[in-house]
Amino acid sequence: MDPQNLTTTVTEFVLLGLTQNHQLKYFLFIFFLIVYIATWLGNFIIIITVITDHQLHTPMYFLLANLAFMDVSESSVNAPNLLSGLLSKRKTISFNECILQMFFLHFIAGAMVSLLVVMAADRYVAIYKPLRYITILNRGVCVGLVALSCLGGLAHSAVQIGLLIQLPFCGPNILDNFYCDVPQVIKLACADTHVVELQMVFSGGVLLIVQLICLLISYTIILVKIRTHVTEGKGKALSTCGAQIIVVCLIFIPSIFIYARPFKEFTVDKVASIFFTVITQMLNPIVYTLRNTEMKKAIRRLMNRILFSGRELKASFVFE
Repeated sequence: MDPQNLTTTVTEFVLLGLTQNHQLKYFLFIFFLIVYIATWLGNFIIIITVITDHQLHTPMYFLLANLAFMDVSESSVNAPNLLSGLLSKRKTISFNECILQMFFLHFIAGAMVSLLVVMAADRYVAIYKPLRYITILNRGVCVGLVALSCLGGLAHSAVQIGLLIQLPFCGPNILDNFYCDVPQVIKLACADTHVVELQMVFSGGVLLIVQLICLLISYTIILVKIRTHVTEGKGKALSTCGAQIIVVCLIFIPSIFIYARPFKEFTVDKVASIFFTVITQMLNPIVYTLRNTEMKKAIRRLMNRILFSGRELKASFVFE
């Protein structure tokens, strides 16, 4: 049979979701709805605070606002499907929608990973070149680095999806997950996928491991520099780097577990998938706000401005 005809055989995939227990489904729906709302709220507050507070118009907070935007975007790729799947008896997704979901998931995730590398470089320049920090990482350079991060994510996603869509799919069409992802979908192909899997592991998982090692080495160098040479603002520098290291670990460790091995199913795969596609995006703003005194002060200033504006508006209505 012609492979081109095989690819059109499967028109939709059936998503089994997280559980078939109806009582547990309602509990999980409420829990993940709260997580999704908290993700939007936390990251939105960071974005608005950075935009409106002139004291945060620095390269570090510009990059942090972009990370918050990517967190919201990535969460919105999978969380709505997770929530709808928990309420529906039979969740299906068309073949084309499945491909699009995987494309945007890997595009945003790849851009986020690249942005974390840029944020490490930002801290390196801030610690080693403090007097030239603003000059080196001016707005044009920062915008360019964010654009390069997005291009890196686009290239990664194009490679993954490009390898996948060449495979024939003639059935079965059941995915034991709440969203479409490469490791599950590739197992449904009606062909030998051994070589393609190795290519995907190398272009995804191995790259993640290399980037994580480079990031940990760079942060170790930065922390040594802070400990031995920085006297003024040492606590702030350590707190900022500590927050970034926590975020790096939250994103990289579950991702490496999923993508840096042959695509075999394990019982904890769903837990890892939930963590790096839904939970991490909520934890990132919490980590940054709890460990960043300057960000907490800026959020308080924002809240005070909002409350003050509300009082003024209420007073004007009373006066009228």
